[in-house]
Amino acid sequence: MRLIELLPDYYEHNATMKILQEILSDATDLLDQKMDNTILECFVSTSDQLLSRYDVIFGVKTNVSLSSQARRERIMAKISGVGTTTKEMIVDVASRYSNGEVEVIEDNSQYCFKVKFVGTLGIPSDLEGLKATIEEIKPAHLAVDYEYTYNTWRDISHLTWNQAQKYTWSGIRTVNLDG
Repeated sequence: MRLIELLPDYYEHNATMKILQEILSDATDLLDQKMDNTILECFVSTSDQLLSRYDVIFGVKTNVSLSSQARRERIMAKISGVGTTTKEMIVDVASRYSNGEVEVIEDNSQYCFKVKFVGTLGIPSDLEGLKATIEEIKPAHLAVDYEYTYNTWRDISHLTWNQAQKYTWSGIRTVNLDG
């Protein structure tokens, strides 16, 4: 913010006042930026510098080799996983890791459930983090399995050979062809 613009017009030609106001403007801009950063650090979804602190607060094992976004997802999943474990809770936690729709299919007679990723194609980027979080919140007597969604031949049959050549064989299995 240019503070000189907030003063009466007769200061406009005062060199000393202009220099003083530039110094003060720089200082208030820096203060404003630091205040914005402080506010961002107050929320897990926008934090960068305090992620290790949130790891400690919520009992998440710190893994600095992960991206900040992956670390945020793990912390937010842990927050969502507080309390009695329900099917909805597992759906919520898994959805945070996959950034897409998830189905949980229960098989009570076999003491297991399946997490099926239906909103995104392929394996979520932080599958190990998801598995660790699910292990922490699920009842110990239940087994869990994971099922992933991929493009099938029917999904890609409309592509010409030239269009399909843009992708690797593994890439064509997970590319969104709707857009």
